[in-house]
Amino acid sequence: MEQAVARVEIIRDVHYGLTVEDPYRWMEDLQADEFQGWAKAQADYSRQYFDSLDLRHELYQRINELSAAGPVISNIKLTEGRYFYLRTDPGEKLGKLVVRAGINAPEKVLLNPNTLEGETHSAIDYFFPSNDGKLVAYGISLGGSENSTLHILDTETLTEIDTPITRARWGRVAWLSDNQAYFYVRFPEPDPTLPPAARRRNPRVYLQTPGRDPENNPAIFGRWINPAVEMSETDIPILATFSNSSWVLGLIIHGVMPELTLYAAPYQTIVDNEPASIPWMKICDIEDNIVGYAVKGDELFLRTHTEAPRYKIIAINLTNPDLKTAREVVPASPFVIQTHHILGDYLITNDLEDGIGKIRRVKLSGGTPEVVALPVEGTITECQTSETELLVEATSWTVSPRVLRYSLNENEVSDTGWLAPSTIDFSEIESKEVLAPGKDGTLIPLSIIHKKGLKLNGNNPTLMAGYGNYGLIVYPPKFDPTMLAWYERGGVFAAAHIRGGGEYGKEWYAAAYKLSKQNNIDDFIACGEYLIKEGFTSTAKLAGEGLSGGGIPAGGSLVQRPDLWSVIVLKVTVTDWFRFEFTENGPGNIPEFGSLQTEEGFRGLQIMDSYTKIQEGGNYPAVLLTAGMNDPRVVAWQPAKMAARLQAATGSGKPVLLRVEFEGGHGMGSTQEQLDAELADKLAFLLEQFGE
Repeated sequence: MEQAVARVEIIRDVHYGLTVEDPYRWMEDLQADEFQGWAKAQADYSRQYFDSLDLRHELYQRINELSAAGPVISNIKLTEGRYFYLRTDPGEKLGKLVVRAGINAPEKVLLNPNTLEGETHSAIDYFFPSNDGKLVAYGISLGGSENSTLHILDTETLTEIDTPITRARWGRVAWLSDNQAYFYVRFPEPDPTLPPAARRRNPRVYLQTPGRDPENNPAIFGRWINPAVEMSETDIPILATFSNSSWVLGLIIHGVMPELTLYAAPYQTIVDNEPASIPWMKICDIEDNIVGYAVKGDELFLRTHTEAPRYKIIAINLTNPDLKTAREVVPASPFVIQTHHILGDYLITNDLEDGIGKIRRVKLSGGTPEVVALPVEGTITECQTSETELLVEATSWTVSPRVLRYSLNENEVSDTGWLAPSTIDFSEIESKEVLAPGKDGTLIPLSIIHKKGLKLNGNNPTLMAGYGNYGLIVYPPKFDPTMLAWYERGGVFAAAHIRGGGEYGKEWYAAAYKLSKQNNIDDFIACGEYLIKEGFTSTAKLAGEGLSGGGIPAGGSLVQRPDLWSVIVLKVTVTDWFRFEFTENGPGNIPEFGSLQTEEGFRGLQIMDSYTKIQEGGNYPAVLLTAGMNDPRVVAWQPAKMAARLQAATGSGKPVLLRVEFEGGHGMGSTQEQLDAELADKLAFLLEQFGE
């Protein structure tokens, strides 16, 4: 079977005196017959290629066995006396929504998407229980699209309440005090005549009361509703209510920017007034550097990076809010504060200390924070509180997740028993944390996981991944039983904690941001060189991988140092950065990556872009790209254009494969079967290219 060749039609754009050529702009018409036909032919070719690999079937069988060995729990939420979460049991494709009426009570399944009928699988995108736990709002979407429809379920009778609400992407439901009505976020009906970048504008917060037709719901918070509230067409408005406070916060999310704009109003004024007359008080704006909040009574606890690059917590009183007179509750320290929560009369911080998750507590009145000792050292993937208890899910590279309970009254940590230790034996697998010297001398944290007794002879199959974007996102140690299929074959996995991420707070992030983004790529290259220098692997057996925004370090390394890699894996990545802002998800990402509207923005995008840097006849490594046809974050033509350009240009003779998931998106909502198949394809491809 021949690999389909993409038609070339060069479009030339001139930006600030520089001409940029795009030979595959036509692919941006995602629904066009030509693109769909080419993508289908690429998918068929790649499928045939993977199926021809000797190890592929064997790897899939092993990965499938490993993924089915134990349950997975995620997205834990607490109400007083009730515990909600998603649970995926062995053999299930997707997580189901369950509740416990007590910490030791049996689970009750509320919604199981595995049993829903339809040609395309449905996945639960989010859920929000009412404060009394009697109702739960949840969003569900098809095929990994994240285009959620909002439903309300009675947790006792398991019956649906009211009419489902479409266009509720992200939802962000906030329940009113009666536990019947709720606020939610809804997007306008998209206008297909508008360009993609204009189709996700002006969402609003609406109020749903029992029995009312959602199409008649009043808009409570958003653009052009209240003269006291300012926002742009790309901002996302959210209302937050609290069981422990009579205040409502109005949040304005500026795309992916972590800094918030916050307003506050007494709950009763929202109930009693028309939306245009609600007396919103502005608490902070972007320049105030507030990135998180928690409330108790009249006090608002804010996380900020002002004079605290690893963050600190301050408090103000909502009856007279003034950041200038805020008191310090948790001072800046070597700990990177990721989130903070209220637990009775204490403030809980979820921190990083040299990449390891920590929990600290301090009185709301202030004092010296104390570390709450946990039996698992690694990553805290969940952290939720009620008035009397804290639940955390902790894991590491080699220790399976545990759901732990910290009782405030007893001041002790115990295992809930919700997750038994994995039956997958990782006793022969070890992890180590090292520091790799970067190009400019900066030491880059690098996690390395492999089988014990590994010989440092430069002959080990090695996969290294990196990300380094958005500042609040890190690459955490996380137990993945399916990777045992790699380790037991002598494979090494490495996670490069490169600059641009949040591993060391705001300074680590700013060191690879926009015009300094080359540091992100240089760090990735330096970590690959370290693995070779220290004898873990060699160029012939080294693969680099980027996911989503990880297309910057992986794609940049591909075009700048093609000699360093045997394989580059680009999973649903952006590589054509000059065109990203014109996608549906592009405008919200401008704060992170920049825009062509300014020369400075163009220069930053020029650093990040790898699509336009592909050279004719380049001696490129083998490349595996993946695309999800329902991807709402990285539109499928992004990896498609990169694949077409590489296939046409490479002079190495090594394969460039585009793996297309026609019923998948960015990974959220993917079935376990899809995840297992993709991993098997990837590992088989790596081993073939490594000559294993």
